[in-house]
Amino acid sequence: ARTSLTGPHARFAERRGRILRYPVDVTPWTAHPDTPDARDWADLAALAGPGGTIGLNTLKEEPPEGWEILQRIAGVQLVDESVVPEPDAEAVRLGRADVPEMLDLVERTRPGPFLPRTVELGTYLGIRRGGALVAMAGERLRPPGWTEISAVCTDESVRGQGLASRLVRAVAHGIRERGETPFLHTSAANTSAIRLYESLGFRLRAHPEFLSLRAPAALPPTGEPREAAPR
Repeated sequence: ARTSLTGPHARFAERRGRILRYPVDVTPWTAHPDTPDARDWADLAALAGPGGTIGLNTLKEEPPEGWEILQRIAGVQLVDESVVPEPDAEAVRLGRADVPEMLDLVERTRPGPFLPRTVELGTYLGIRRGGALVAMAGERLRPPGWTEISAVCTDESVRGQGLASRLVRAVAHGIRERGETPFLHTSAANTSAIRLYESLGFRLRAHPEFLSLRAPAALPPTGEPREAAPR
């Protein structure tokens, strides 16, 4: 998340000291040092607010007292090795007007975090049947030179028709057109999704851990202010 928030997504960045995060209605991910110190945890708590929640990626140490781990997911990261990108004639560009339907599809299919402003992070494509949105995929994190494909989901009524594969290839086409490399994440337990992505030409690259944490109900003391992060 850090290189996204200091690069292509800098306009979204909320920061305090060495901590950066996306707005809470965009995506839950927060950027932090590999080993946060006491001041970093205080800054995380200040950004989250008392009892607020944040998303972190792979902590090397357990959070300090007062923090509650709400969810801990073993994940995988896959990168484009031999994906054949291809635009899709049936796929339509989704925007703010489509957000209620997108949120409804996400609620039914549970592909991972998708919030009211997530659509602002990049291109989202969908397929409609009978006027209803039944499948979608889009772009989320954007480290320089890379773009994450996310929110890949298909309604149960149309599964088995290859819509997810088509949309992943279509989103990958737009990413490649910009000269960037697609990558994606999923749960390590989601073996069917991993098989699908590998069949499309993605290669397993890393095993991150995704955490959802609740901040302390009372903000910890912050001590002396740290020099502001460069903009």
